[in-house]
Amino acid sequence: MVVTFSSRSVATTTSRETSSPEETESAGEDLGRRLRPGDLVLLKGELGAGKTTFVRGIARGVGSTAPVASPTFQLVRVYPGRVQVAHVDLYRVESGAELRDLGLEELLDAGAVVVEWGERLDSPSATLISIEHLGGDRRLLRVERS
Repeated sequence: MVVTFSSRSVATTTSRETSSPEETESAGEDLGRRLRPGDLVLLKGELGAGKTTFVRGIARGVGSTAPVASPTFQLVRVYPGRVQVAHVDLYRVESGAELRDLGLEELLDAGAVVVEWGERLDSPSATLISIEHLGGDRRLLRVERS
């Protein structure tokens, strides 16, 4: 899967700067419209970078109306839509056994998977997106690997 950000379907880029949470959600929505079953998207960024805000847009892009919240304590939240999106958070996962217990393969069989703290997961075939806090509400979203 090649992930690009665009505000129009003809213009694409591998990075995008946003200046508000709404713009960050909009970038996620662009990606959500392109997701297919089996797609794995890894998100990396510091605490408060906007990963969950980005996922809120992804869910909207697949047509889900479910409320999106950080899965930090629940580990996995599933949002129905045109493509089911499993929202996974690895912040509190400390061992390979815990990761195996999440059932990522089954989640990928059922739809797309978006992983916060995704740099903790070794998956060279996944799309890796970094979200960098630039100060205030500004963020830099960058596709590091697709």
